[in-house]
Amino acid sequence: MCRNLSNYALIFLFVALSGLIFLLRNIHTVENWNCHTVSALYKLQSRIQSSFIPVNLPTFHHNRTFCANLGQKPSPEDELEERYLLGSIAWPRPPARSAPPALRQTSDPVHSLFTILPTREGRAWHVGDQLEVLVQMHDFQGRPKHYGGDFLLARLHTPELGAGVAGQVLDHKNGLYSALFPLLWLGSAQVEITMVHSSEAVAVLRRLREERPDRVFFKSLFRLGFLSETTLCNICLPPDQQPLCNYTDLYTGEPWYCYKPKMLSCDTRINHAKGGYLKHLITNREALLFQSGVNLKVAIHASGADRINVLPRRKDEVGAESSSVKPDPTKFAPSGFYYADSWRPLGGTSVRRFNDSSAITQCLKNKVVNMYGDSTARQWFEYLTEFVPELKEFNLHSPKNVGPFMAVESTNNILLKYRCHGPPIRFSTVTASELRYVSNELDGLAGGPDTVVVLSIWSHFSTFPVEVYIRRLRHIRRAVLRLLDRAPGTVVVIRSANLQALDQEVSLYNSDWFSLQLDDVLRAMFRGLNVQLVDAWQMSAAHHLPHALHPPEVIVKNMIDVLLSHICPEEKKSPQT
Repeated sequence: MCRNLSNYALIFLFVALSGLIFLLRNIHTVENWNCHTVSALYKLQSRIQSSFIPVNLPTFHHNRTFCANLGQKPSPEDELEERYLLGSIAWPRPPARSAPPALRQTSDPVHSLFTILPTREGRAWHVGDQLEVLVQMHDFQGRPKHYGGDFLLARLHTPELGAGVAGQVLDHKNGLYSALFPLLWLGSAQVEITMVHSSEAVAVLRRLREERPDRVFFKSLFRLGFLSETTLCNICLPPDQQPLCNYTDLYTGEPWYCYKPKMLSCDTRINHAKGGYLKHLITNREALLFQSGVNLKVAIHASGADRINVLPRRKDEVGAESSSVKPDPTKFAPSGFYYADSWRPLGGTSVRRFNDSSAITQCLKNKVVNMYGDSTARQWFEYLTEFVPELKEFNLHSPKNVGPFMAVESTNNILLKYRCHGPPIRFSTVTASELRYVSNELDGLAGGPDTVVVLSIWSHFSTFPVEVYIRRLRHIRRAVLRLLDRAPGTVVVIRSANLQALDQEVSLYNSDWFSLQLDDVLRAMFRGLNVQLVDAWQMSAAHHLPHALHPPEVIVKNMIDVLLSHICPEEKKSPQT
């Protein structure tokens, strides 16, 4: 009996192997089977595949230039610019230690203090003056810090007036910091100083950025017939662990790689998706540096008064100033401020108020608005389609929150489009055919006075060395210049980064410190070009509402007002004769 069972087992094994060999040899024939025949098998396998993230994550060599050296070698001019940009965002480091500092030796916002410095000769404060605040950082033992590198935010505001302005923080690199504010409105104004990260926490973030570009990982599904495999993908993949599929863009040279499936070819890639976030990136001691309510986005208190009273502009200055508030050019000048919850720019384009949908449709009449970027650009698309009911979204059957999206208003001939930028993109699932690089999309635009381009590209680059972001912006900048050369009337608007809510986990991947560094690079690379900036950083820093990756509606409304004011600026009144 047992001998018969063994014979049957051998026969069954032989038949199964023969069937598998036949299947592999005739895989192209299998592809042509009726889709209903294999749909159940495919759905089951896809469900199983998508529910598991590959276990064998790559081992990275901790080399800060590993990512930056992938792709095309930069020209000498590009290398020179890169060195300048990296130097411009250099951040003070804590002193070298033989071992990581204990928590008690690190910056403590509770023990730290700020003081409002008096005016010269002890005079009262007036509109047009500059307020200076001195911040002294202490550790958890109450001892003064003697080095810089803490990440501080400063704001002067009057919530009951809906007024606020972001301050400039200067690091004296000795534990002392100055915060500067222009005085722009009458009445009481309160100073707020917030420690986002201690200098010791920033050192951890810098190490993660340089050594762990894999802390957010990506995956792609490969499919041929009813066979499918999922593999890891990234800008940076160690090439010595298994064969790679090279998806480097042919036009820009932007690198992107996936591990090659074991049974399928590289050209069977179906989609791109965020794989997940690596855990256990920092030690237990380092984790103490990222405690909400302790040393992560915690307010620093004043040693005395935290409020001042601002009087009207001095009489000797009234005649010298125009009707709009313009700070002394020798003083810190923010891009704008809030009053009555409305953003008021300090220089540049005046902001119009688009308080009803008809005003927006008149502005966008006969225009095509192309929005490219991450979810902060998508938020603008969603605001416009919700606020303007005449803008009807066209169903492209795109995945929710991914796109591409399109809305049309036929009466006024308005076309509004949104498309996410190319990888790295942390969206749920993007089909491979929809992975487009912004620079290539810009090269496909005819442009002209009825074409608007909106760019918001920053959040998904926070886990990579800054060189990766510089390379991406360089390609986009070249495409923008080509667009403006062939169609000078094209309106190009760039949205900056903004502050967001932070906890320990978010800090390791999307800290405001990462965003600030990227934002400084973006501003420097597009400075002097015929593009417009919506300063989302200061607009989120100056407002009294809590920070959020996707800012609340009142802030978005002001951003849209600025955007539309660049598209439809106020007509200058001709002087009366």
